[in-house]
Amino acid sequence: MADRMTPEQRRRCMQHVHSKDTAPEMIVRRWLWKHGFRYRLHVRRLPGTPDIVLHRYHTVINVNGCFWHGHENCRLYRLPKSNSTFWQAKITRNRERDAANCEKLRKMGWYSVTIWECDLQGEHRKSTLQHLGLELSKILLRLNAPQPYSAPESQPMPIAAESEVAYGKKADKSTSQQVNESTSR
Repeated sequence: MADRMTPEQRRRCMQHVHSKDTAPEMIVRRWLWKHGFRYRLHVRRLPGTPDIVLHRYHTVINVNGCFWHGHENCRLYRLPKSNSTFWQAKITRNRERDAANCEKLRKMGWYSVTIWECDLQGEHRKSTLQHLGLELSKILLRLNAPQPYSAPESQPMPIAAESEVAYGKKADKSTSQQVNESTSR
């Protein structure tokens, strides 16, 4: 099937596709704000310039377009028939870049959540956003979980800040002598 647009019309159409403030991103941002989550947008010092950064949760949210990021088995992702080698290479590079950025973020200690454009359409929107809220709650619980104390096992550690006291008949005599010496001073 031939393209319905002239090359000039297609070029102008593609120029108006933006990477920031997309409709799916705005849906997620409004939901987060409404539910009390505060965030920063497009933080350049993090790998991949994530769409939404929740610093308190040490989490980044990427809202991916199904076409541009090659969402497999999605009705919104279909490889164009014209210039297909270019598009296949571009979408493959995008996927590889996304995976590399998620790995870099993970190594930096950040959690990464990806939301697909198709999950924000129709009846899927509500469940996707509720799942996002649940995921953020789990992350906050993980971040605020009690941290285990690691003590060297080779040395016995006293329970209190006082020295260890031996108990028994011999210990009673030595303890009473120590008490008498300390009170006489």
